[in-house]
Amino acid sequence: MKNFLDFEKPIAELEGKIEELRHLSGEGDFNIADEVSKLQDKTEKLLRQTYQKLTPWQKVQVARHPDRPHFNDYVAALIEDFTPVAGDRCFADDKAILGGMGRFRGYSCVIIGQEKGADTGERVAHNFGMARPEGYRKARRLMELADRFSLPVISLVDTPGAYPGVGAEERGQAEAIARCIDTGLGIRVPLLSVIIGEGGSGGAIAIATGDVVMMLEHSIYSVISPEGCASILWRSAEQTQVAAEALRLTAQDLLGLGLIDRVLPEPLGGAHRDPVETIGRLGDALESELKRLIVQDGGLLRRRRRDKFLEMGKQVTP
Repeated sequence: MKNFLDFEKPIAELEGKIEELRHLSGEGDFNIADEVSKLQDKTEKLLRQTYQKLTPWQKVQVARHPDRPHFNDYVAALIEDFTPVAGDRCFADDKAILGGMGRFRGYSCVIIGQEKGADTGERVAHNFGMARPEGYRKARRLMELADRFSLPVISLVDTPGAYPGVGAEERGQAEAIARCIDTGLGIRVPLLSVIIGEGGSGGAIAIATGDVVMMLEHSIYSVISPEGCASILWRSAEQTQVAAEALRLTAQDLLGLGLIDRVLPEPLGGAHRDPVETIGRLGDALESELKRLIVQDGGLLRRRRRDKFLEMGKQVTP
């Protein structure tokens, strides 16, 4: 059963009628096939109209859609011989951040990303994609391993943010994120980052310091969630939609601000409607960028990457 968002109710009604017609047997002069075809055309037109004018808050809802492909889906489809790496060799294994080695379209690589989980049990096991310090230390360990063996790094970002619990703070959450960012800026191998859903705060940028940073069309990337922003600035959840607009968190906004490098189109109706097509498009984009970067000198890559992030915000106007 499909999960429909609030603003998709008219689409849900049309698709419900299509399903009802498909279960009817043809009687009299009523041509079910023709009627289904007409409704499908109407649904596609409505989908196109709806998704061409999504508000920032609606984009937030799409980015959080439970049926969007997650990290494990991308790994299963794009990475051969994936060998996961567990633990930070210091405290524990954090399942909010997963990673390991494998082959991406013929290239040996390291892949890292947040996993939210596909159902309630998985979401609890992966802590809804919110990593603790040991998760960022594992990511740092993987990046250092990639640097040592000259393997490009692919990072897939999908997190509401770093876990804000007491235990995480006691174990040095901020320090772990800062060192992870520093490692990402310091390695001499290509680092490709893609925001595939939510990119929340330092928990996202910890693994998103890429030579190329891409976003799926309906993903979001922000220093704070709209709910968090509304609670701080207006002390009211009723201002969440206003906060979403003010944060300029959509892929299109961020491309215009020069904070990301590329927006990857999603299938009509969002990635959740066609995960296979979405994963294929993302794979093609990664391959084209990797071919360009992998032949470049490691020292030059590192210098350009550092300069790129240091320059962010210098020429941005309100």
